[in-house]
Amino acid sequence: MANQSAPSPEPVPFQVKDCALITLSTGKKAQNLRELRDRLHEVPAGSIYHHFWGRLLRSQFDEPEYNNDFASWAYRGLHDKPLAEQLSMVLPTDFDDLECLRREVVEVVEQRLDEIEQGPWSRADQQFYFLQSQLVVFDTGLRADTPEQLAAIIPSLSTGSIYYHFIDARRRTDDREDDFNAWIKWLGPAYGDMADCLRHIDPYFASLKELRLLIQRIFERYCKEKP
Repeated sequence: MANQSAPSPEPVPFQVKDCALITLSTGKKAQNLRELRDRLHEVPAGSIYHHFWGRLLRSQFDEPEYNNDFASWAYRGLHDKPLAEQLSMVLPTDFDDLECLRREVVEVVEQRLDEIEQGPWSRADQQFYFLQSQLVVFDTGLRADTPEQLAAIIPSLSTGSIYYHFIDARRRTDDREDDFNAWIKWLGPAYGDMADCLRHIDPYFASLKELRLLIQRIFERYCKEKP
């Protein structure tokens, strides 16, 4: 009997989810650089994640050049601009996991401690409070069977949906890719160029609204060019 190839799987629609962050205290805080170093060793990995990524879903009042909570506190709480700049150069996308990211932050702090004789202290009302978050996910009911249908939906997506599908997805998938890219790749090699464009978006240097616009433009350009 001749071998028969397995039938191709039926297309699975893209299911749009939304999310919100519930912020929780770890019970850990720091008022100076040494305490920050010590607490960094103690807090759960989820707290490291929160202070690099969770800020995307919060209202921003910090200086935009300091793109994580540790750098912002070094600048505003400790008034240590050199440390703030060094911490701001730590990019979470450069590390395979949160423990590697934690070690890098600790190393930057320890290097700064070696450079200064007396570490600065923050005021009592400007201590660094280590937080973590719980992600609450809910189904929007929106579905897309084709990239064209998803292209029509993307402009109306909430920032929570962008966070869930483009940021948090990288924690949920073994290959650390976003949900849009994973779904496009699953549709087949005909969508390879589109998947490549999505893969090259750096999620760390843009707001969620800016990320939504970048994703929207890629989908619209591809759908317009597709015969």
